[in-house]
Amino acid sequence: MSGYDLTGRRALVTGGARGLGAGMADALARAGAAVAIGDVQEDLGKETVEALRAGGAVAEFVPLDVTDDARWEQAVTDTVAALGGLDIVVNNAGIEVTSLLVDLNPDDARRMLEVNVLGTALGIKHAFRAMRPGGAAGRGGAIVNIASVAATIAFPGIGVYSASKSAIDRLTRVAAMESGKLGYGVRVNCVYPGLVPTEMGTGLANDVAEIGLFPSAEAAVGAVVDLTPQGRLGEVSDMADAVVFLASDAARFITGAGLAVDGGMGM
Repeated sequence: MSGYDLTGRRALVTGGARGLGAGMADALARAGAAVAIGDVQEDLGKETVEALRAGGAVAEFVPLDVTDDARWEQAVTDTVAALGGLDIVVNNAGIEVTSLLVDLNPDDARRMLEVNVLGTALGIKHAFRAMRPGGAAGRGGAIVNIASVAATIAFPGIGVYSASKSAIDRLTRVAAMESGKLGYGVRVNCVYPGLVPTEMGTGLANDVAEIGLFPSAEAAVGAVVDLTPQGRLGEVSDMADAVVFLASDAARFITGAGLAVDGGMGM
């Protein structure tokens, strides 16, 4: 268990107000890390922080629109000030808008690319600046980017979302190479979560049924389960535990990797 001990580490989780992000923040806190939640949903984010504190965690909320460079800079500054440093950044914030490619709405596509791709790239930028030697934190650390099983399969109705999550895979690997070559001391990895029945996951099942790809949301979920060798949907804890592993010293020689946490769906 010692390899998963994050006592003394300081983490920032984007999109941490709810869903997977809240679960990841909780898991990091239970492993001993102090956690900052960065989100545009201020009220919900503060509620999540209060829940973490009630469980004995050191937790803070920082307002963060991941598409805004200046907000990122401020959020990292605030995190370092509040927690006394920064060792872990989890780039989890993301959105999904279901659409057949033949019906693609350019505004929806731009928004997904901005939040999912640009948001992650800016997260890497500011994590590097803070954690590299001479930075505000300056002790190195770990970045965990959240991709999706959508990056590894061809599931209808999520073309742009899938493309955005494939981009996170490439960003992760280039970032890992740059960190290594430039001596930043920051490991960079990503996770490919399978479908989890969070608000986003449930919304996807409803959406693909609504556009006629499946007769019902239940049928859509059944199709995903049928594609999954382990025969079930993912759980928040499945994804959160993988993030803790990649952030911990147990993964000290792992960088530039993508960890599928999808029950075998994408293999």
